[in-house]
Amino acid sequence: MIPVSEARERILAAIAPVGTEQVSLAQAAGRTLAADVVARLTQPPKPVSAMDGYAVRGADVGGVPVTLRVIGAAPAGRPYAGKVGPGEAVRIFTGAPMPDGADTVVIQEDTAAEGSSVVIKEAAPLGSFVRKAGLDFKEGDALLRAGRVLSPRDVGLCAAMNVPWLTVRRRPRIAILATGDEIVQPGDALGPGQIVSSNSWALAAFVDTNGGEAINIGIAPDEKATLKTMAESARGADLLVTSGGASVGDHDLVQSALGEIGLSLDFWKIAMRPGKPLMFGKLGTTPLLGLPGNPVSSMVCSLLFLAPMLAKFLGRAETEPGRTAARLGADLKANDRREDYMRASLARGADGGLVATPFRTQDSSMMATLAKADGLILRAPLAPALKAGEAVEIIPLTAPGIVI
Repeated sequence: MIPVSEARERILAAIAPVGTEQVSLAQAAGRTLAADVVARLTQPPKPVSAMDGYAVRGADVGGVPVTLRVIGAAPAGRPYAGKVGPGEAVRIFTGAPMPDGADTVVIQEDTAAEGSSVVIKEAAPLGSFVRKAGLDFKEGDALLRAGRVLSPRDVGLCAAMNVPWLTVRRRPRIAILATGDEIVQPGDALGPGQIVSSNSWALAAFVDTNGGEAINIGIAPDEKATLKTMAESARGADLLVTSGGASVGDHDLVQSALGEIGLSLDFWKIAMRPGKPLMFGKLGTTPLLGLPGNPVSSMVCSLLFLAPMLAKFLGRAETEPGRTAARLGADLKANDRREDYMRASLARGADGGLVATPFRTQDSSMMATLAKADGLILRAPLAPALKAGEAVEIIPLTAPGIVI
């Protein structure tokens, strides 16, 4: 068995970023930039008013009260074309360009209109309520860098920068193949000893929500010829993910069957729980990740290995799930030789810090427990027993950039 860190290193060493494509702003949310985004204009292009009020010369409003002659108006989108001279003011609205000659805005609450004049009742320091040209950004500024996952805020920024098309990584195509005579599709009739397949659906959702494109090949029975034929259909995908059949046993055929059509195996056991029987290699030129059949093991391994693979495919800077500190909400026994990832609920303690309480039962078949979990408690091999209140490291299941 190899440690989790070594397994991740060996897996990521075999993965390279996928190619690029151009998408419109309407298609950009959630995509990963493959090139920096550079502003095509300066924003604002010239000084503008930050409030509704009057554009004036600061020299005219240092002492109050003072009466100024109103010579025009500047609504947003319709700049005043003239120049503000001594003793003059222009009615202005938020976002409107400052007229030539004006350098200060007096907010309307500090004024009183009197026909064609306005009384300034409160002094305004020079430059008050004026947004300088380029306050937000300047033409040529690289505001979004390659590798960034585009949020709705980022999409809005791209629009403001006058960039309608973006170069992003294409979605890596991930073929998913479940195996086993004992599993059937949801909604199908269950025979004796059969169970409903959940892994392929969970894996497809995991891939889609983390930047990939899932291709669900289906369920391969425990029969070599069919398994080989179905696996062959994944050639051309960026990655083949199998579920089940990764451990040693009379009915675990993935290694032996795929070995006959070019599977080159790197490793197939990791010192971790859940997820010990994890397999990695290449089927020809296509990387293959063989996940355990137990549903929780499959999803925990997806978080630890498939998510980093997707991140590497997409050229993202961060390839590992984020970790943070918490305090235990219950006692834990000493750990054995395998790195452990325990499902836990998270809550805020009286001091505002995170409290991680492991579920009493950690059986790797219990999807309901995984669905209720907020995070995973990390335990190193041979970690000593811990008491409630002691510090632990956790992986939040709602970590930015990863959805499980």
